[in-house]
Amino acid sequence: MPKDGIGAATVRREDVRFLTGTGRYSDDIKAFGQAVAVFARSTVANGVIKSIDTTVAAAMPGVLAIFTGEDFVEVGGNPAGWLINSRDGTPMHEPKRPVLAHGKVRHVGDAYAAVIAETTEQARNAVEAIEADIEELPAVVNMKDALAGSDYVHDEIGTNQCFDWGWIEDNRDATDAAIKGAHHVTTLELVNNRLVPNAMEPRCSMAEYNRASDEYVLHTTSQNPHLTRLLISAFVLGIPENKLTVIAPDVGGGFGSKIYHYGEEALVLAAAKRLNRPVKWTADRTEAFLTDAHGRDHVTKIELALDEKGNFLAFRTETMANVGAYLSNFSTATPTFLHGTLMAGNYTVPLVYVNVKAVFTNTAPVDAYRGAGRPEATYSLERVIDKAAREMGMDPIELRRQNFVKPDQYPFASAAGLEYDSGNYDALMDKMEEVADIKGFAARRKASEAKGKLRGFGVNAYIEACGIAPSNLVGVLGSRVGLYDAATVRVNATGNLSVMVGAHSHGQGHETAFPQVVAEMLGIDASTIDIVHGDTSKIPFGMGTYGSRSLAVCGSAVVRATEKIINKAKKIAGHMLEASDSDVELKDGVFSVAGTDKSVSFGEVALKAYIPHEFPLEDIEPGLEETAFYDPANFTYPSGAYCCEVELDPDTGKVSVERFAAVDDFGNVINPMIVTGQVHGGLGQGIGQALLENTTYDENGQLLSASYMDYTMPRADDLPFYTVDHSQGNPCTHNPLGVKGCGEAGAIGSPPTVVNAVIDAMQSGGHDVTHIDMPLTPHRVWSAMNNA
Repeated sequence: MPKDGIGAATVRREDVRFLTGTGRYSDDIKAFGQAVAVFARSTVANGVIKSIDTTVAAAMPGVLAIFTGEDFVEVGGNPAGWLINSRDGTPMHEPKRPVLAHGKVRHVGDAYAAVIAETTEQARNAVEAIEADIEELPAVVNMKDALAGSDYVHDEIGTNQCFDWGWIEDNRDATDAAIKGAHHVTTLELVNNRLVPNAMEPRCSMAEYNRASDEYVLHTTSQNPHLTRLLISAFVLGIPENKLTVIAPDVGGGFGSKIYHYGEEALVLAAAKRLNRPVKWTADRTEAFLTDAHGRDHVTKIELALDEKGNFLAFRTETMANVGAYLSNFSTATPTFLHGTLMAGNYTVPLVYVNVKAVFTNTAPVDAYRGAGRPEATYSLERVIDKAAREMGMDPIELRRQNFVKPDQYPFASAAGLEYDSGNYDALMDKMEEVADIKGFAARRKASEAKGKLRGFGVNAYIEACGIAPSNLVGVLGSRVGLYDAATVRVNATGNLSVMVGAHSHGQGHETAFPQVVAEMLGIDASTIDIVHGDTSKIPFGMGTYGSRSLAVCGSAVVRATEKIINKAKKIAGHMLEASDSDVELKDGVFSVAGTDKSVSFGEVALKAYIPHEFPLEDIEPGLEETAFYDPANFTYPSGAYCCEVELDPDTGKVSVERFAAVDDFGNVINPMIVTGQVHGGLGQGIGQALLENTTYDENGQLLSASYMDYTMPRADDLPFYTVDHSQGNPCTHNPLGVKGCGEAGAIGSPPTVVNAVIDAMQSGGHDVTHIDMPLTPHRVWSAMNNA
């Protein structure tokens, strides 16, 4: 078999162009005659647009056109991708999200006009000259006030509540009764802080229009080009899909914020048609802070009921989820089906009830951010479990173990409505205790105390659901799109392969991992296999990359297409070898007739496929190319046990993460190096949320953390060397590769682990602190200790 097949820790082939500066990003694309778009954005969070005067701006040098919201009144709005019904059965409120604001602006940064000019400087000067009369209204920022008040983000719906969702509604009364009659109930109120995704590459869109063919091409920073094309075609501009090509070239990070369609993409398309020349827009970093979809922003009350032995009886949560000023494409799914269905965790708890109220506010839209609902669920669960362990005088690890789903219980139907197919949570915890050297913690704590520091140990056990599926189920639950994926495997006459995949790579290593799968199946060198993605004109209809779905869903489509290739290639080889294809075997890239020495190489079969002189054409068509679609039967369920040690300076409140161990079950692992890198990245983002990052609006809806001067991202010296282990894999039972998602795990498991460790450190120093909301800045930690 090839040395670079499944399981090989081969280096990422795409990194060569990234490290040598030869990657090609959207802003690198230049077109002859290209013009520039710059947006006029609201400086108030809530206001009525009285008038917009563009007369002076339109006469300025280099200005080619000016658009306002009035130009798009007759076109559609950007829809939510998931219809959520409230507990009483009423559909969610879905106010229009326009290309440009008209009538009203609803958050700072809301675009109400766009200038197209020859240069960026000319466009910016003209934007400054636009005279907009906007009557400022009171801003709705705090979710509790938004639900109680009469100032509305969208006056036409007469409320700031998008929906009031319950899951599972049939469990509600039984859950209430279990909590009422429990031996012990632990209650915790917590905030999952709002985050800005902060990809390295800001959003960028460049549109071209061909008047002769009435065709458009949009180059854009997207995790999901086909979805972008679908939304623009079916809902926003009405461009026929066959007339619109969306291309997402190299994309410098996304973390969820580039799944969605944004109004800037529609604007440059409309401008390109009007001017009959290419139009490009590239965000600056402040625009990214103001307008990229933010993440998290939940306020939750969670209750855990236990019997006298510490057995879990019920979880009950009430959450307010901020969706911002407009519904982004997955904003309604994130706090509901991606969050509520994980509220049973890894545990055999018999009852779960989740209530979520989604709230409109005069802030940037909130949508899926790395983990998308799963981090919010895990944080609530793992913090309340830790608090319960302390209240009941039990060891936090043992309390979790006592309530884990056991290996002989699979498939396991969770109380939150999912069916876990495989796992071994005790084995993960065993391995975590081993690699973390828990036995040596007491000595390390004493060493820290000798330096005047407090040392804490925190633990977490998580489970997540990846690769949202299946389409027929999620359709019943409100999804407006299918959640399958597709691949085409094309064997060229010279024996090399092009594999066109619906998943999009923006850091995941697809160009390395997908060839490993095909190479393993065909027994050929992975270097002969090229991955094509990100161009809707070249690839079958795919659903992009998010939710840790690439290998489990799109990789399975690759497997199915490659199986079709093998079956047809065996027919061709059988014809060449004068044998039945049922007698032909494929091994190490060679087709042979069982029990004989007759054989032909894969390359010879590939060439013969395109020179079918003697083919029985009624049985064998020329060519060697196959397409497959794959719709998964279930989610995949990666899980893990994480722990960390922190050191806390009681004089300043400064927290440093000294050690971190992450033990994950990702099923079968295609490329261990890539998986380790994915975990490292997620851990960095999760630790950043726990200790540093916070998106802050004032009472007027002004974003106070709109730059790197005010929004603290983790740096190298904020992060430890991680111990990462994925040796405890239990293969997924329902996809052909046996893989589980890995891209979001680190960001899911790390925040509660860090917070649990900080609480432990404070309590070791005699400070009676049971909770601090993230981020655990020095000021918050110091204040908590001194006010305990």
